[in-house]
Amino acid sequence: MKDILHQLSMSGVIPVAVLDDAKDAVPLAAALQAGGIACAEITLRTTAGLDAIAAIAEKEKNVLVGAGSVIDLKQCHAALNAGAKFIVSPGFNREVVRCCLENNIAVLPGCVTPTEIMAAMELGIRTVKFFPSGIYGGLAGMKALSGPFPEVRFVPTGGVNAENLSEYLSAPFIAAVGGSWLCAKTDIASGRFARITELCQEARRTILGYELGHIGIHAKSAENASDICRTLKEAFAFPLQEGAVSNFAGSEFEIMKKPFLGVHGHIAIRTNSISRALADLESKGYMSNPSSVKYKDGQINAVYLENEIGGFAIHLLRK
Repeated sequence: MKDILHQLSMSGVIPVAVLDDAKDAVPLAAALQAGGIACAEITLRTTAGLDAIAAIAEKEKNVLVGAGSVIDLKQCHAALNAGAKFIVSPGFNREVVRCCLENNIAVLPGCVTPTEIMAAMELGIRTVKFFPSGIYGGLAGMKALSGPFPEVRFVPTGGVNAENLSEYLSAPFIAAVGGSWLCAKTDIASGRFARITELCQEARRTILGYELGHIGIHAKSAENASDICRTLKEAFAFPLQEGAVSNFAGSEFEIMKKPFLGVHGHIAIRTNSISRALADLESKGYMSNPSSVKYKDGQINAVYLENEIGGFAIHLLRK
């Protein structure tokens, strides 16, 4: 169960889909995965929901499929029998939650009040759905609730879109968001799966927020590092900043006083979330260097990859 919740959190966004025809399920799952998002919440708002879940569970096994809009125990059993790996409810139903916990299934019950959150916590739940987010105060509402419930993380749905995605995910009390804008009902019905892939790719770029931080250059000695910095200042007017192990020329260049990781130096890449960045990169074969991990405020703040690119080590930094 914790592994499933972790996967959803690393995804950052959970596409929420309403299907009128189960034949669209597999093409939808393939489109999501092609866009870098390997999970989907298929709602039970239509009669096609269960068959759609079963089709994805059988034919797109790399896509984590869950059931949404589960409002009673009968629907919960049906969704699990269809192959749902997680259950999402619009509200708090104790029977549904107990069923999932007894079967070691991840469940996200809808909780928007202190009473509902306390009921969920009583059963051991620490991640809840917040729906509809826009109606119940959005980020401000969840921030207020995170005060008395600091252990609880929210998955808001309703009112989340491409424009405010980054703002939502930057909040420490947000585990992930639910996103119906990624797979609009009209796009699915019209077979615009390439459009869905594009929207997922855009969302992933927003979630990860990769950007160049600086270039690290190896100097032969502290004196050589100072010489390099002076040259950069003379040529480009970059201000100099002396440090214990390195000097900076502006924010663009870090000159190491003695060689460190990387044949030539390192490339620093900034990202919104190092945990999500590592999940993304490791899926592509780029592994982290465990001995280089640094933490701040309980989160990974910096880490090097084991891989080099062009003789440069890759140094991930949290924005």
